[in-house]
Amino acid sequence: MATIFLLTEGEQRPALFLGTSSDRVGSPEGTQAFYLTVAKYVAPLRLSPYVSLNYSEWDNGWNVPFGASLELGDGFYVRPMYDGQRSHLVGGVNRERWGLGLLWVWYETSGVTASFGF
Repeated sequence: MATIFLLTEGEQRPALFLGTSSDRVGSPEGTQAFYLTVAKYVAPLRLSPYVSLNYSEWDNGWNVPFGASLELGDGFYVRPMYDGQRSHLVGGVNRERWGLGLLWVWYETSGVTASFGF
């Protein structure tokens, strides 16, 4: 996995980044995705939408993942997303150095996410 920020987000400008990672949830082991993503925080709406142009080795073609994270207050969020083929829902909480989330992958299978910073 690697991400390069081509533009960092500014008051009037979205973030733009180029990257690669393992292909989407459920993809065969070893398949890779390559993406160009634009994202912008919209403060009055407490919303962070994004859209990507994504080349999927699993699909052997292009798709357009998109989604948005909505802040619910006190670090809680909900994030509906579409990975280019199927939809997911994530909800959780972010704190200064950690985060926990619940996944509803393809609206069929549940999971848990955890993140830690230092």
